[in-house]
Amino acid sequence: MVAAPPAPVPARNYPPSRREDVVEQLHGTAVHDPYRWLEDPSQPEVQTWMAAQDSYARARLAKLPGRDALAARLAEVFYYDDVDPPRHRAGRYFFSRKHKELEKSVLHWRQGERGDDKVLLDPNTWSADGSAGLRGWWPSGDGRYVAFNRSEHNADEAALGLIEVATGKVLPDTIPGTKYGNVSWAADSRGFYYVWLPAPNPKVPVADRPGLAELRYHALGSDPTKDPIVHEATRNPQTFLGGTASHDGHWLFSQIQHGTRSTDVYFKDLRAHQKGWTVLVEGVAATFAVSDHRDVFYVLTNDGAPHYRIFAVDPKKPARDKWQEIVAANDATLESFAVVGGSLALNYLRSAASEVELHDLRGKLIRKIDLPPLGNVGRMIGEPGDDDAYLGYTSFTEPHVVYKLSIQRATIEEWARVALPIDTSKFITEQVRYPSRDGTEITMFLLHRKDAVKDGKTPVYLTGYGGFNLPSLPGFVSSRSSWAAHAVWLEHGGMVAVPNLRGGGEYGEDWHKAGMLLAKQHVFDDFLAAARWLETTGWTSPDHLAISGGSNGGLLMGAAITQAPELFKAVVCEVPLLDMVRYHLFGSGKTWVPEYGSAEDPAQFQALHTYSPYHHVQQGVSYPAVLMSSADHDDRVDPMHARKFTALLQWAAGSDAPVWLRIQTNAGHAGVDQVKQKIEQNADTYAFLMWQLGMR
Repeated sequence: MVAAPPAPVPARNYPPSRREDVVEQLHGTAVHDPYRWLEDPSQPEVQTWMAAQDSYARARLAKLPGRDALAARLAEVFYYDDVDPPRHRAGRYFFSRKHKELEKSVLHWRQGERGDDKVLLDPNTWSADGSAGLRGWWPSGDGRYVAFNRSEHNADEAALGLIEVATGKVLPDTIPGTKYGNVSWAADSRGFYYVWLPAPNPKVPVADRPGLAELRYHALGSDPTKDPIVHEATRNPQTFLGGTASHDGHWLFSQIQHGTRSTDVYFKDLRAHQKGWTVLVEGVAATFAVSDHRDVFYVLTNDGAPHYRIFAVDPKKPARDKWQEIVAANDATLESFAVVGGSLALNYLRSAASEVELHDLRGKLIRKIDLPPLGNVGRMIGEPGDDDAYLGYTSFTEPHVVYKLSIQRATIEEWARVALPIDTSKFITEQVRYPSRDGTEITMFLLHRKDAVKDGKTPVYLTGYGGFNLPSLPGFVSSRSSWAAHAVWLEHGGMVAVPNLRGGGEYGEDWHKAGMLLAKQHVFDDFLAAARWLETTGWTSPDHLAISGGSNGGLLMGAAITQAPELFKAVVCEVPLLDMVRYHLFGSGKTWVPEYGSAEDPAQFQALHTYSPYHHVQQGVSYPAVLMSSADHDDRVDPMHARKFTALLQWAAGSDAPVWLRIQTNAGHAGVDQVKQKIEQNADTYAFLMWQLGMR
């Protein structure tokens, strides 16, 4: 490593951000909010401010040393061929394929597994500027049709379309308002169930919209505006409504999800034309996921089992005391399951890495699937009556492999593999354990070159999430930074560190609960302890340590900045939550109240206000360099968080460390879907970090 040249431009001559003396009394506490005016992007002053901040940041990012060379290397590793596991429907196979010469992935289909590839949906052709994207797709049971969600600017808002597979004809059944709309086809493939959300209305606060979602049924060729309501809206913005139909057409399920804490499940008999709903489970402080097969309901739950277990339920005897446990909880976390090939395919997490087992329908273990260690596999893809199934596998040193399995013959073979111009034989993954502030043992993955030495100068990219029961697993580092970008970081002598923080789903529901609501500070303690461990063990030092996170992980970055700024040299904070006193008033915020709590509750307010990053920036503190990233069409986490925190940090910082705000265009909360945009964003991000850490 060679020290980088000095900053190409002065760090602190920011566009002006006026301050206001806004103070609100909440539960006897004075809450200061000097940049509340930045919450409303419709105001011309805010638009001018955003344009000035973005231009300021981009002008300086473009001049960073080595930035163009880094972009060129990223282009070499970002444009590659890949394919997802296929979905089989009545002799037809559907799969998403990434082409190394195209900007967006394309939906293909084949007649037979070895048939010729045919393009079905190509979002590369949908708009001249690439702003239209494919957000999800669902083939009908007979393979004749595919329902798909199309979004603009990568926002969550979407409209549902239908295409006839054989002809490629797009049908006129366009349905707007499918922001939360997964499709579940009826068994006869003549229609489907979906969640519909009314269009934004000035009279309805944005944060209240989730409570207006309805479960509807659409018959092919009918007028979508007359689709019957199958389950009415909950009118509770803290819930998500969903619905699924059984493969055989016998049962319909509806689910009301109360954040990540509990699920109510109802069902009805479609063959008997049942009008109302039968309660399967309601009002229990636990989560429940249901699949059915041959008139048996298989229920995955953490009720009474933090590591999860599975029950078999007779729909004729749905009372809880009649449920039969068929897969008991053990020391691994049962993450998900599927009924495939007449068996139960179970995905476990053991020490934050995947294991897959096959059980019979009575729950008895048949065999374990032999997979490479320290990897991550998705849910098994297959049909209850098909012998063939598919698994996608990834790890920190293996970009992506698709395996094909025969359930009955117990065989496994490679179906597809990614080839990248990266020599992964030079890299190694290890898992370490360290104590958090309260003594709790935390696991952490370290990815580095085999020749790395503990000289205190290793440039470390430390990232984390810690929330919503979502695990940080091998192969996953950031939703906005690909595996290939981290490989380039390693090529430059860096290390990637991924701790399994409380609040995540790696170690079951107790692990999740230990990092939510009033216990959220545990997440930040776990992350800061990881930084200190990396320093005390000799891997790195504060001048060589960078941190990065997005969304809930962006909240983590804000907490790290304000609670321990001395530990880090540079921070990348993407699409974050930072004002935890007012977060629930914007975007999808009310749906996260079960996870974070609400300032409307006195006890929860005290916890939120105690760690809320926006309320703990102090003037004159030497904060690390910060690259803030927001998206111009983020309709999930409102970009007001990034705006307000940037303005406050620029005003308060007691050093020349830069605080820049980059606003990504044609991007929603999940980022961008064009490869060239990903390259530009990652080039800016990693050039910023490498500049700050003195890397070439």
